[in-house]
Amino acid sequence: MKRLQRLAKRSTTATNPRPRSGTLSVRMSSYQSILMTRWQALSARDQLALLLLSAFLLLFVGGYGGYSVHQAANASKNEYQEQVADYFWLRAQAGNIDSNALNAASTADGVDAMPPASSINALLNNSGIADAQVIAAGDAVQLSFTHPSQAVVSGALGKLEQQGWQFTQLSMQQDLVTKAIQVQATVTS
Repeated sequence: MKRLQRLAKRSTTATNPRPRSGTLSVRMSSYQSILMTRWQALSARDQLALLLLSAFLLLFVGGYGGYSVHQAANASKNEYQEQVADYFWLRAQAGNIDSNALNAASTADGVDAMPPASSINALLNNSGIADAQVIAAGDAVQLSFTHPSQAVVSGALGKLEQQGWQFTQLSMQQDLVTKAIQVQATVTS
């Protein structure tokens, strides 16, 4: 009885198309042969429809996916180059600032004789930032403004520091759509 079971087991393993070996190439050739037999079992019309559908999917996924990745990469590259240009422009302007001339000009204009909020508002207007909200709050001054250029914002904040104002609070956020920088700060003298 056991001998018959062994013989039956040998005969089923000999006719079993699944490979017993665990190598990848044997498994791939097995799957490939199964696919070929199923492909040949299809009618010519079904084979043509399947080929056209596969070609369309490959073109659509490859074309649209490649295009969208390319567009996102270009946008990111352009934004990075713009920020690098602003940074280097700002660094180049740092040597042009003469703090003694700024202090002399502000004294000559009578800026020091103004109340702190008016002095900061005038400084922001001279820096190219219009419509800033400047409010005196005890010894401190709170200011809030929005401007699209990073260079102008950095220049204005630098001028405030050169005038002797110290930032106790500073919040800068950039709008992702308009790229405008919103600044909220509190300064003391």
